[in-house]
Amino acid sequence: MSALLEVNSVSVAFDGFKAINDLSFEIGGQELRAVIGPNGAGKTTFMDIVTGKTRPDDGRILFGEPMMDLLRLSESQIARAGIGRKFQRPTVFETQSVRDNLMMALAGDRSPLAVLRYRPSGGDGERIAALAEEIGLSDQLGRVAGELSHGQKQWLEIGMLLAQDPKLLLVDEPAAGMTLGEREHTTDLLRAAAQTRAVIVVEHDMEFVRRLDCKVTVLHEGSVLAEGTLDHVTANSDVIDVYLGR
Repeated sequence: MSALLEVNSVSVAFDGFKAINDLSFEIGGQELRAVIGPNGAGKTTFMDIVTGKTRPDDGRILFGEPMMDLLRLSESQIARAGIGRKFQRPTVFETQSVRDNLMMALAGDRSPLAVLRYRPSGGDGERIAALAEEIGLSDQLGRVAGELSHGQKQWLEIGMLLAQDPKLLLVDEPAAGMTLGEREHTTDLLRAAAQTRAVIVVEHDMEFVRRLDCKVTVLHEGSVLAEGTLDHVTANSDVIDVYLGR
C-alpha cells in the first residue's frame, strides 16, 4: 500500500520543550490508524502540524497523489487539499437543522457569506440523504442540531467533514462522553469511512481502540515508541512503563 501521508523526521519545540522530536509516521490511502500515548506525548501537536496550525522546526510532511509538501501550504490550502479534522468537542450549527448543517458542509466554504449565497444543486439532496444514512441520522434530518445527544452531534460533525470528501480524516477522542451504544456506532462509522479514505483516531479509551481493530501507533515524548496491533503494543515493556503502567 502506497502512503498517502508521510511525516519525515519532524521536530518542533515550544520554549525549549520538544513537543515533537524527530517524528516519522506514515499512513496509507485507505487505512484506519489509532494513535495513543500519555498526556504530553505529542498527539495534539502531531495533528496541529499535519493540518498546518503549527509549523515544525525541522522535517518534511508529504501528502496526496502526487505527493505535495504540506509545509508550503496554509491551513486553508491544506483543508482544500483533502485533510479534515474533527476536534474533541463537536462544533455544529446548533440552531440549524441536521439537514442544513450537512447542506452547509456541502457548500465547501463554511463562511457565513458563502453559506448565505449557496444554492443547492440537483444532486445535493441525494448526497445529504446518503450522508445521513452513513452517519445514522436519517430519521433526524429535520431536527435542530442543538437538540441532538452528544454522540449524535459527534456523528453530525463527522458527516459534515465527510461531505467535503477529505482524503484524510483526523478525529480527536471521539468516544469521550458517549454511551456504550453510541461508541459502538462510532466504531462502525469510522471503520466504514476508512474503506474510502485514511482515518487517524487519537484516543485514550483502550476498549474503543480495541473495537477499531486497526494498527496502533504509540507516541511518547514526541516520537513513535511502538507500532503494531493493540495486543502487540500493549505487551511492549516500554509502553507498559510509560503509559499503561501508570
